[in-house]
Formats: sequence, C-alpha cells, structure tokens
Amino acid sequence: MADWGPVVIGVVLFVLLTPGLLFQLPGNGRVIEFNSMRTSGLSIFIHTILFFALITIFLIAIGVHIYTG
Repeated sequence: MADWGPVVIGVVLFVLLTPGLLFQLPGNGRVIEFNSMRTSGLSIFIHTILFFALITIFLIAIGVHIYTG
C-alpha cells in the first residue's frame, strides 16, 4: 500500500499558497491582495514559511495518511 497523504497535502498546499494566485501576503499596495497574479520576494518568503508550517502540522503533528489499495 502506498501512502499518498504527503503527496496530496503537498500539492493542495502548493496550489493554495502560490503567491498571487488566490492571495498574496503582503501585497504590493496593501497588506493582503486577492488574485493579483503578481508577486515579490517578501511574499515568496512569507508563503514559504506558511507552507512549511502547515505541511509540518498536517504531516507530523496530525499525521495525515491516505492509503490506496
């Protein structure tokens, strides 16, 4: 059986936390911008920290596992 939990969680978080796709924290003109399709170095750094924190919580602290037959 393969454990697909880390793969699914990683892909979902990558899509949700891509700077400028859904939201950008911090934005170019505001604190948060939605669907701006632009990014900056600081927002890439912030989204990287958020990604690392959330994937650590989901995979290590909670222990999400998805097994396939």
